[in-house]
Amino acid sequence: MSAVVRIRDVAARDGLQGERPVEPERRAELVAALLAAGVRDVEVASFVSPKAVPAMAGAADVAALVAENLPDDATTWALVPNVKGAHLATAAGLGHLTITISASPAYSEKNVHMTVAEAQGQVEAIRQAAPDAVLDEVVSCCFGSPFAGERVGPDDVLAIVDHARRVGIDRITLADTTGMATPRRIGEVLDATGRDVGLHLHDTRGTALVNAWAAIGLGVSRFDTALGGLGGSPFAPAAGGNLATEDLVLLLDDAGIATGIDLDQLLAAGPLLAELVGHGLPSRVAAAGGLTPRAV
Repeated sequence: MSAVVRIRDVAARDGLQGERPVEPERRAELVAALLAAGVRDVEVASFVSPKAVPAMAGAADVAALVAENLPDDATTWALVPNVKGAHLATAAGLGHLTITISASPAYSEKNVHMTVAEAQGQVEAIRQAAPDAVLDEVVSCCFGSPFAGERVGPDDVLAIVDHARRVGIDRITLADTTGMATPRRIGEVLDATGRDVGLHLHDTRGTALVNAWAAIGLGVSRFDTALGGLGGSPFAPAAGGNLATEDLVLLLDDAGIATGIDLDQLLAAGPLLAELVGHGLPSRVAAAGGLTPRAV
């Protein structure tokens, strides 16, 4: 079990993409609050068509505003769907990019309107278009398909991971897009892919935190989370929000596993996010608060 866990907060992208549009200045304010709490990896925007995802309009503006006061040890990430998005992101000064592909053929067709093989071709094209960028391939639906009659197993995930490594992708993140993972499924997929991966967990069935804890016990030390537990794919049936950053930080703090994140400051950022989206946050810790000191 690692003594240190690295958390990438995706609230400004995954968390907001399905919400009402928020102006770039306020999205940058959210990122600043996360950085102030000690989060050192933040996905700040998505360089997609604003017609397809109106909430992500103004991605370059967000990146520029965040860059004005970015700590030296912090890294900003942007999601790019294709070569055009990669060019826009790098032109905006972002050198760390996330790209998505799916282990579920049906989800691939609905999400990016491509077969898995076509999506792999897009991955290769992005690698060639952004040779100096750090690329993290996020593999959707690694722990089960949300579509009836379709099975996704560890071998399917391994085939995609092997392709990513073969074409020079720098990092791999396995995503539980619709919250179908369990500790058993986590273990089976990690046995196939190895432990040098990150996890992007959703809490559709209330299992995200236990899945994270199981993965940490198996040696995983990178996780995507979202402040407040917001997020979820609009292209997958009944997709729930992300594992809440504050829920994971509380658990790790109590276990003595370092994240570099101050839970009190993180919780103080919650009301800002709730204001931006106009509703409450699903995070349990956001609602209940932190723990009192434990008696010795």
